[in-house]
This record gives sequence, C-alpha cells and structure tokens, in this order.
Amino acid sequence: MVDFSKVQAIDFHTHAEEPCNQCRDDGYNEFQAGMAAYFKNPAGAEGMLPTVQDTATYYRERNIAAVIFPVDAERETGFRRYSNEEVAQLCADNDDILIPFASIDPHKGKAGAREVRRLVREFGVRGFKFHPTMQGFFPNDREACYTVLEACAEEGAITLFHTGQTGVGSGMRGGMGMRLKYSNPMHLDDVAVDFPDMPIVLAHPSFPWTEEGLAVAQHKPNVYFDMSGWSPKYFPEIFIKYANSILKKKMLFGSDWPAITPDRWLKDFADAPFKDEVRPLILKENAMRLLGVTDTGA
Repeated sequence: MVDFSKVQAIDFHTHAEEPCNQCRDDGYNEFQAGMAAYFKNPAGAEGMLPTVQDTATYYRERNIAAVIFPVDAERETGFRRYSNEEVAQLCADNDDILIPFASIDPHKGKAGAREVRRLVREFGVRGFKFHPTMQGFFPNDREACYTVLEACAEEGAITLFHTGQTGVGSGMRGGMGMRLKYSNPMHLDDVAVDFPDMPIVLAHPSFPWTEEGLAVAQHKPNVYFDMSGWSPKYFPEIFIKYANSILKKKMLFGSDWPAITPDRWLKDFADAPFKDEVRPLILKENAMRLLGVTDTGA
C-alpha cells in the first residue's frame, strides 16, 4: 500500500504501453514512431517502451506514486489491448508505488460493465481510462457508452477521459483514422450531469478547447483536470490562472509517461508561475482527496 505521507507526489496519468511476452501487432511500430516524433521522445522505438515493472522501478527511485492504465482501443486501431487483469496484478506486486486503473472500450456494453465490476471487486482497480478519439465515441452518447459508465458510477470508480488534441496518429496518413471531435471536453458536461456523484477527470489541458474544459470543471463539482501531456512551460495563460485560483483544488499532476517523463514535467513546473500555496495541492493533496486516501494509505 502506498504510504502517501512519504511520497513526494502522485502522477495521475501514466501508461502501460508494452505488454510483456507479446509481439507487436502490424502497424504498431509506425504508430509508436508517430508518437515519438510528436512528443520528441524515443520511448516508442522497438524495445524502448517501459514495462509496468520498469515503470514501478522508475517511480520508486523518484519516490512518486503513479496511477497507471492501458488503453483498450482494439476496435478502432486493431492493436490488441493490454490485459487489465495483468496490469492490475503487476500493480498489486508493486502496490507501494502503483495505483491500478483499467480501460474498457465503452462499446462493449453489458460485457464491459461486467468487466468493470469484476476489476473493481476482485482486482482493486480504482478507476477507468477512456480515450474518446482512440475508442471512437462521444462521451455523452447514451447508447454507445452509458452502460459501462453506469457500472463505473455504481462501483464508485473514478473515470478519466482524454480531452483535446492527441499525439495518436499525429502526422500519419488520415491521422490513423483518429477523429479529434470526440474529445471536446464539453461532451463531458452531459456526463457530469447524468452521473453527478461519479468523479470525472479531464486529461490534459484540452487544447484547442481549453476554455470549454475549464468551464466544465468550474461548473460541475465532480469534474477535475489532470495536467498531463504538456510541459507546464507550454500551458496556456488562462489554464495557469484557473489553476492558481478557482480550480486550485481540482488540478492534478500528471506526466503522460512514457511520452513525457515526470523529470521533465516537474522541472518545468518548478519554473512555471504557480503560487507556492497551490503547488502542494497539484502535486499530491488534490489527488489524495480524489482517491479518498489518508497519509498512510486507503
């Protein structure tokens, strides 16, 4: 169990990218090459993506707890998903530093809802990552995804949604079929109304819909922001202004590991114009409150 009194921060957005003992699917190298070019990071090259165990070791060395998840986008990309159960088990083996989230394509409906319940009840999964662009859905499409979201809400799980532009398919022919329209954070305003007690995290600064995301997070008590996917030195001025004021208790440190490392993020965060009293909220305290944990654990 994570001793939250000892870790220096909680990274709310890290990826389990490279399944152990599994060959890459056709096209996966090209996909990762595009990601590497977008983020100017060689992590996607063959043999360069960290395993979950590598991630645990890296974060343990830095004394940072990490929320980690795969992305189930088999239907849209054709890439086999990383087993949620395997990720959860690896998190259990490293529960001093890793916090297990999972991912289910909401189009899986009742089967997906059963998986949500099983993962929460039997594997201790705390939340679920959704990527509207990679999974091809509007979050407020009741028919497409509400069966899975209802299960998340009933189980008390946190939901984390990619918002804004994505590095997935960036620069590739046709954007690899990825449609940015699905990830406008305003679609999550409906979700926040329909599931008012379910925690919703908007991942990334939501560019080019940053102001829409800020509006939703300000208006709906159950909506938060993780600040991943961008170096803080590139945050829009209005994003920093809100983080320093009316959303200071709703902003969460997130890196987007391995695309962006916490080393880089934290270095640029230290140089960005955040108020001293806000920094500990962003780095750890807001995440602890959202996770419902104490200094010594759950």
